[in-house]
Amino acid sequence: MPYDVSTITVHPTAHPNQVPALGEWLKANPRKGTLLACWVAEIGELNKVMLLHHYDGEAELAADRAALAASADPYGIGAMIAATTSDSFVQFPFLPPIKPGQYGPIFEVRTYALRSQGLQPTIASWEKALPARVKLTPLLTAMYSTTGAVTRFMHIWPYPSLEVRAATRRTAIETGVWPPPGGPGQLLTMANAIFLPAPFSPIR
Repeated sequence: MPYDVSTITVHPTAHPNQVPALGEWLKANPRKGTLLACWVAEIGELNKVMLLHHYDGEAELAADRAALAASADPYGIGAMIAATTSDSFVQFPFLPPIKPGQYGPIFEVRTYALRSQGLQPTIASWEKALPARVKLTPLLTAMYSTTGAVTRFMHIWPYPSLEVRAATRRTAIETGVWPPPGGPGQLLTMANAIFLPAPFSPIR
């Protein structure tokens, strides 16, 4: 069951004015998939809004993307949009489905490009190491791309504050809990961003 990760880049003068209009549009134009999150970039590449939807299958996802492409006013904020991307991701097989709820309000989104044939070793190392890591703070998701630049690997960590994030990462490294053994050796590029939830985001 795929997850759609769409990123809307808005013109600098539009941010954050686009968020209420986007929320109204999403409410008035429900997709075939389930909206899980709408987050706004706070640290990293700015003027970006990330949408996360869950779908039962690729056919429904393709239909929604086709309808959006044909829209005269995409997301209800067409005049504010500088660029959009939309890609399919699949969760690591040992993880439960992503559910709405209060997790953050800080969401760290880390995206890596993997080496050729690096996906399966990454999944294996995460499955072994994750139980010790989530004793410190929970994981929202870890998933890999099936469209666009492949293979990318995205994982999302919620935190109650930036201070807790920094302390947790320091503890994980000092105690050897994280990163997973062998995991960094599969990476080619790394990107990181901090997002905050929009008021209407089901995952907060």
